[in-house]
Amino acid sequence: MHVMQYEITLPADYHMGIIRKRVAEKGPLLDDFPGLGLKAYLIRERGDDSPVNQYAPFYVWTTHAGMNSFLLGPGFAGIVRDFGRPEVQHGSGLVHLEGPAHASVPRTAVRRRQPIPEGTALSALAEEAVRETERLAGLDGVVCATLALDPRHWELSQFTLWAHDTPRAVGDHYQVLRLSQPHRAELSGGDLR
Repeated sequence: MHVMQYEITLPADYHMGIIRKRVAEKGPLLDDFPGLGLKAYLIRERGDDSPVNQYAPFYVWTTHAGMNSFLLGPGFAGIVRDFGRPEVQHGSGLVHLEGPAHASVPRTAVRRRQPIPEGTALSALAEEAVRETERLAGLDGVVCATLALDPRHWELSQFTLWAHDTPRAVGDHYQVLRLSQPHRAELSGGDLR
C-alpha cells in the first residue's frame, strides 16, 4: 500500500468552479484505474477555514506499478500541463481501515501531519499512531482512515474521510468532491498488521 498527495495552491481570486468542473469531467477516468485503491478529490477554499484555494487529491495505491503508471501517464501530464509539476508527497501505507460509514459518500477529509523528531523510537511512535487511526476509524461518520509514513521527511500523515461536514479530528480540512475507488476492497488492514 502506498499513499500520495499533491497540493496545487491557486490564486486567491481563482474561481474554484473550474476545479469542480474538471473533477466532474475527468474524475470518472480513474474509476477503473489498475492499482488504485482510492482517490479522494479534495479542495480547500479560501475563507472557509482555509488560508488558500487549493486542489489537493489524496491517493491510496495497492501497487507501485499503478502509481507509477499514473505519474508517468496522460492524467498526471494534464495536471503538469495546466498547473505546473507539483511536489508529490508520498509514503508507505501503515494501515487503512474502513469506518462505520464505509458505504457512505465522503463529504469531508481531514489530514493530520506529525513530524517525527530525531531520536524518536520509530516503532513505538508508529504503533501509537496506528492505535489513534484505529480509534478515529471507529467514530460515527468515518468512511475510512489511512496512516502513512514518509521516511524522507520523517513524517506521519493520517487521512480520514467523513460522511458529514463536522469531522471530529484535528488537522487540515478539505471538501471531498468525488471518490474513485476501483480497488478499495484490497486496502483493508495494513503493513503493520
